[in-house]
Amino acid sequence: MNICLFTEEEIQKPLSLADERAQHIVKVLHKNVGDTFTAGIIGKCSGIATITSVSGTKHDGGSLCFSFKPTGDGKPLYPLVMIIGFPRPIQLKRLLRDMASLGVKEVHLTATELGEKSYLNSDLATSEAGYKMLLDGTVQAGGVHVPLLVRHKSLKECLLYMKEKFPNAKNRLALDNVNPADSLPAFLHTARDAANSDHKMLTSSSLTIAAIGSERGWTDAERALLESQGYIRLGMGSRILRTETAATTAVSLILGAQGFLG
Repeated sequence: MNICLFTEEEIQKPLSLADERAQHIVKVLHKNVGDTFTAGIIGKCSGIATITSVSGTKHDGGSLCFSFKPTGDGKPLYPLVMIIGFPRPIQLKRLLRDMASLGVKEVHLTATELGEKSYLNSDLATSEAGYKMLLDGTVQAGGVHVPLLVRHKSLKECLLYMKEKFPNAKNRLALDNVNPADSLPAFLHTARDAANSDHKMLTSSSLTIAAIGSERGWTDAERALLESQGYIRLGMGSRILRTETAATTAVSLILGAQGFLG
C-alpha cells in the first residue's frame, strides 16, 4: 500500500482501527501520533496526512484521527483507452490491477465471438469487484485516479460506444497476430517520428484506443468490424500471449512511445 486513499467524506472523519488502512498505518508502517503518511482523495488529489490521535483498539471501536494537507495532483491517468476481450476470471484480477498501475484512462471489457461466455458471469466480473481491483492497482502506483471500467455485451456494441464517446481519437489500434498490417513497435516508431513533424499522430496529449482480443483472438468478422471502424491491426511477434500479458506489453509500448515512461 503505497498511498492510503479515502473518499471526500472519509477524509473528514476518524478512521476505524478495524479498517485495513488503519491496520496498515499502525501495524505495517508503525505510525503513531505526530507521524505522517501519504494519503489522497480518490479522483481528486494526493497529500500528506498527520496523525493527531489514536484511541482504543480495533476490537473495542478504536479510531485513528488525522489531518490532511493536499500537495499534488495524484498522478493523472494517461490518454490511453483499452478494449480487452473478457479474460479468465483469475487473469482479470492481475489485468485490472496492472492497467490501473500503469495509468490507463479507461478499461472496456467486451464479450468476443471466441471468448468464453461464462466468464462474464463470474463474481470477479461485477462492477464492485472490478473497481476493487482497479483501486488496488491505483494504490500500488501511489495514485488517486481510478480508471473507468465499462463492460460490453459484444465488440460491435463496444466499438459503437467508442465512436460516440471518442469521435476524434487519432490512433485506433487492434492487436492481432494473424496477418497484421504492421508490428506495434514499428507503427509506434513511425507515429512518434510523425509527432515530431507537422503531421502529429502520437503525442502525449492525443488519445489512443487499443483493442486486444480474448484468449483465442479475433474472428475474421471481428477483424473486418475493427477495420471498418478505423482500427489498424498490429502484431507483437509470433508468440501467442495470454490476454493480460498482451495487454500489459501493449500498454507499456504505447505509453513509452508517448513519452510517459521515459
